Amino acid sequence: MSGDHEHGASRDADKKYLAIALGLLVTFMSVEVVVGIIASSLVLLSDAGHMLSDAGALGAALIAMRLAARSAGGIMTYGLKRSEILAAQINGITLLLLSVWFYYEGVRRLIEPPEVAGGLVLIVGLIGIVVNLVDVWLLSKANRQSLNVEGAFQHILTDLYSFIATTVAGSIIYFTGSFNRVDALAAMTVATVMLRAGYKLVRDSGRIFLEAAPKGLDPEEIGTAMAGQPGVAEVRDFHLWEISSELPALSAHVLVERDGDCRARRRELEQLLEERFDIHHTTLQVDRVGEEEDGEARGMRFPASRGETT
Repeated sequence: MSGDHEHGASRDADKKYLAIALGLLVTFMSVEVVVGIIASSLVLLSDAGHMLSDAGALGAALIAMRLAARSAGGIMTYGLKRSEILAAQINGITLLLLSVWFYYEGVRRLIEPPEVAGGLVLIVGLIGIVVNLVDVWLLSKANRQSLNVEGAFQHILTDLYSFIATTVAGSIIYFTGSFNRVDALAAMTVATVMLRAGYKLVRDSGRIFLEAAPKGLDPEEIGTAMAGQPGVAEVRDFHLWEISSELPALSAHVLVERDGDCRARRRELEQLLEERFDIHHTTLQVDRVGEEEDGEARGMRFPASRGETT
């Protein structure tokens, strides 16, 4: 009972840290958009666009925490665990579109640089560094073993680097009084960071939607390990995928030797998958050789690796 209480308290603390960080981000992002328009600074607007993606990441993390606590039911047999993946994909596509626009605007401003209020850019950049340092500190106190929290943390850390570039650009414009092209160069640097982050989000969320094997888990290694267990004759119809970013799943049809104990082999395989590969969501159909129903085999197939079985 006390363990459940502590786990629940930890989740509540994580929600509090993420909510405070989100509030700071949204407030400062709104100010930055206004100042960016007044100062005619593309780098401030690009920073605001990146902060929008950070807000999306924090919001998705908060929503995922709430939805993960809901039990499956109705037509949603997995619950709403993939809502965080959908949010990540939308977030990634938004980043890609914004980065293309900032590249376009950056090139245009390199050709015809507008007057940029360097002092405003410098002040906002310095405040942005402080805000992001506070957010980094808040999220460092949360449970970063959660991929949700760690993903949000990495977003904020990337934004911190962007504000450092903004501050450098503002300083150059303010102290030189003329080199306004550095605003466009800094904006394109931020756009590069956004492009990289957006591509990674779209790629990783796309892998989950296409039900690819989770990163770090090799289907060949896992299937071979299962087929190599004592009493196992063959593993067929093998599938390995992710329900969400923190929940790998596996299903397979396992054939055991003619005199084998199906229940005992299933328990042994489940223990192998949990202890060696950290896969806890498994569905294993176990039959004896010769007793399985005929049908078209689907998925990967792994024969026993110990030699011929009877």
